[in-house]
Amino acid sequence: MPMRIADRVRRSRWTLPLALAGALVVLAINETAYRSAGASLAALDARVEVRRDVLLLGRRIADAEGGQRGYLLTGRDEYLDPYVASSAGVRALVQRLREQYAGDAEATPLVDEIADAAEFKLSEMETALALYREQRHDAWQELLNTNLGKEKMDALRSATERLIALETARVGAGRDRVADTLRISRHGLNAMAALSVLALFLFLRQSLAFDAAQRRHADELQAERDHLERQVERRTAELSELAQHLQTAREDERARLARELHDELGALLTAAKLDAARLKRSLGGPVPESEARLAHLNETINRGIELKRRIIEDLRPSALTNLGLRAALEILTRDFARRSELALRTDLQDLALDERLAITVYRMVQESLTNIAKHARARSVGVVLHAAPAPHDPALAGVAVEVVDDGAGFAPGAMHGSRHGLLGMRHRLQALGGRLQIDSAPGRGTRLRAWLPLSPPAPAAEAAAPGAAAPDGRPGSVG
Repeated sequence: MPMRIADRVRRSRWTLPLALAGALVVLAINETAYRSAGASLAALDARVEVRRDVLLLGRRIADAEGGQRGYLLTGRDEYLDPYVASSAGVRALVQRLREQYAGDAEATPLVDEIADAAEFKLSEMETALALYREQRHDAWQELLNTNLGKEKMDALRSATERLIALETARVGAGRDRVADTLRISRHGLNAMAALSVLALFLFLRQSLAFDAAQRRHADELQAERDHLERQVERRTAELSELAQHLQTAREDERARLARELHDELGALLTAAKLDAARLKRSLGGPVPESEARLAHLNETINRGIELKRRIIEDLRPSALTNLGLRAALEILTRDFARRSELALRTDLQDLALDERLAITVYRMVQESLTNIAKHARARSVGVVLHAAPAPHDPALAGVAVEVVDDGAGFAPGAMHGSRHGLLGMRHRLQALGGRLQIDSAPGRGTRLRAWLPLSPPAPAAEAAAPGAAAPDGRPGSVG
């Protein structure tokens, strides 16, 4: 017995200093890793902010051009507000980029190229507005029809893409540094953990009470883990319900805007067309100049009517409400084939679907065709719609949608800024109990497969928005 006590004393005498030394080493490793990782993450945050500014610059130029075009087409001063704001924003972003890349020999030439292209585009728009105010309509139209603005925009996009690629490479290098820091920290902490376990083992052999405390602690941790898992499940369900509510609210808002455009703008265009017809009759005899102006006015009104129809159809396709999903998809795919001049094949089954399912399927196909037109460089496209059981449960009835193209394809795991449309599509399907499968590879085209149950989850309870109503048709006017 005295020998055991002496052994314990000797072991304890070395265990405590070892434990303290191990703790100090762990603190040193942890603090060093924290500082290094913190510095790297701060640099990454700055890189992300720079990339955001670069992308925002392109969007501001597009907004300025949209405001300018709106003013040139309508002559209404309110279109100048987004132009003025966006122009000022472009110059501010350019100045910010210059400040952020001051002293950066690799990025400064790209920033200068972006600044020159942006300034040229703004000068072109200012010149067009000045010509318009001077009533020199042929001059500003000719200026807009030249390729100078397009060439500068292409140069701006090219420089922007190269700058973003440079920042992406730097972000990758920063992440590698963070990973190296974490790896070193991990190895050091693992080594110190092993030493700590060895030191603790000397105490664990001598204390059964410590084992009991550890077991109680483990039980408490398990109970806490179970509690957290239940909270995560509940929050996930709430987020899915919120996503479904937001999608429903967005579609309702689109329907309301479509109705207002149809009613209000349609009435204005109808009145303008009738006034033009009365004016033509009131002229009496032929007046060549007046007739030419009236013909141009009628043509402008007709273009406005067509634009109104197109906007309304984009917001809320009337064919979906009046003719059903199959007819709406046939119209959508036919218009896409005409615009894109791609070979299009369809296999659409006539299905009676819930309104939420129908609009979800329609928006999925619409988003897919938009992505194909923008990115795929495809030669042919296929769209399939048919009833199908669930892949995971053959007894569960549902509807399957498939959009296929033979374009450039992409790596699904390497999507970056362009992934938001596909992510939104996936979450929208999941909110209704559906699934989305993406099969693609660079150079091998893309296949989107979606499945939705015929009985989706009930929509989130929501208060009716002011002025909102079910999209059940609109009173007739022009269009």
